[in-house]
Amino acid sequence: MAKINLRPWREELRAEKQQQFVVMIVGAAVLAVGLAFLWKSDMENRIAYQQSRNAYIETAMKDLDSQIKEIEDLKRKRDELLARMKVIQDLQGKRPVIVRVFDELVQTLPDGVFYSDLVRQGDTLKLAGMAESNSRVSGLMRAFDESEWFTAPSLSNVSAADSERAGYSRFNLSVKQQAPSDDGGAK
Repeated sequence: MAKINLRPWREELRAEKQQQFVVMIVGAAVLAVGLAFLWKSDMENRIAYQQSRNAYIETAMKDLDSQIKEIEDLKRKRDELLARMKVIQDLQGKRPVIVRVFDELVQTLPDGVFYSDLVRQGDTLKLAGMAESNSRVSGLMRAFDESEWFTAPSLSNVSAADSERAGYSRFNLSVKQQAPSDDGGAK
């Protein structure tokens, strides 16, 4: 007897292939969704890691900024202290000089001459005084010329004194102060 298949095998084959296709599509979709989920979570993890690194860098930058400000304040304070120290050292260094200048003013003063006014402008001393005679004024100028501490005496005015100091002459004289070239002017 002959075998005759009356079942609709083509439709069953098509239905089975269609079912396999749907299963493969659903599988591919599930796999794609899974891969997308994994990719998205990996990106989120990377973003979170980068944000934590950025936050760490920002806090480190804030710490460094505060340290930089502190360093700048310390440098400013150091500069102020150095400036104060320099002023103090300059004053300390000039203290014996001014004493020596006054001592030299007394040593160069001849008899019959006295000072009535003394003004210092930089390294120039302007002296005003009275002398018994003009020769005493010229003696004072020679003494300044010979001094190690003074140079370039310049007489600007000599006039007769008023009535209460008859016989005296008023004089105005300027002289430059200089530091001696040897061991500090010690004699």
